[in-house]
Amino acid sequence: METKMADRIELLREAAQARHTATLRRAEDTLRTLKRRGAPITFRGFAEAAGVSRSWLYQQPQLRTELDRLRQQRSPRDPTVPSAERATTDSLRQQIHAYREEIARLRTENAGLYEQLAHRLGQARSAAVTKPRATPLEDMSPREEPF
Repeated sequence: METKMADRIELLREAAQARHTATLRRAEDTLRTLKRRGAPITFRGFAEAAGVSRSWLYQQPQLRTELDRLRQQRSPRDPTVPSAERATTDSLRQQIHAYREEIARLRTENAGLYEQLAHRLGQARSAAVTKPRATPLEDMSPREEPF
């Protein structure tokens, strides 16, 4: 009986080690992929891409060192967009001006629509109030059947 328990414990250890090795391999593959892409690397983004938890990631000294090294190489000051494709201050100002004009136009249009709606609702209300009501005798008059 004692040997069966020892065998089970050893099998559990082997399974845990195999799972750890597979997870580490998956994380290393993800790291190579992210390096090739040149995308910004964060612990959260890496953990999601690799399918591992951040706590597990922080417990892996080799991966953590490599991630820190890659993050230092790609400092946030390095532009990811080439300078020829970056917007200039003047173009951004022009966009803001165009957006403000569009907002003003939409506000004017909205005000007109609110006015139309109020006018229509007023007409419907006055029609309901001024509509002649049927006398009680008219209500009781027989109606013709369609057949």
